[in-house]
Parts: sequence; C-alpha cells; structure tokens
Amino acid sequence: MPKLYITEYSRIGSDRVNRNVQTGENPPVANQTVNIGATSTQSNALSFKTSLVRVHTDAICSIEIGEDPVATVNSLRMAANQTEYFSVPNGFKIAVISNT
Repeated sequence: MPKLYITEYSRIGSDRVNRNVQTGENPPVANQTVNIGATSTQSNALSFKTSLVRVHTDAICSIEIGEDPVATVNSLRMAANQTEYFSVPNGFKIAVISNT
C-alpha cells in the first residue's frame, strides 16, 4: 500500500557556523506513516514541539494541512517520490488521498 511519510522537526537545521540550512534539525521530534487510499486519511496530531515537517510520498497523492483537514483531489498535489518541507503550527494534522 502506498504511504505518506511525515518527519517532524522542532527547528530548522544549522551548519557549523550557525547558519540556517534548508532542512530540519536532527534528530527529529517524531516520524509518522499514513496509508494513501481512495478516501482522505489523517495523520496523528503533530507534536507540540513540531514547527517544520518533511513530507515524502511514494505515490501520487494530494495533501491538506490543518486542525481537522480533509484532503481532496483538488488539494495540494504531490508526485510519486516527491519530498517537500512545510512550516506548520503544532497540533495540526496532515490528511492525504490518492490522486492521478
């Protein structure tokens, strides 16, 4: 079954001279996996420590981020094997649905 992989970060990473880099600071706060199917499925609520998420999908899908999100085929579309980073309020969830 196709999956959406969510990695939660508390802050943006930095290099050795304390400059921000375009990734989250490891180790992550949490990791989640959500099955992608024909109906919208929500993740668990993001940790209160989370401010940045890395989202990776192994199939074409659409996602919606919010307090009680419902993903539709008109939501933000992601291609198979795409990875994106999003700044998010803590406690939000990510919903996912299969797309073409």
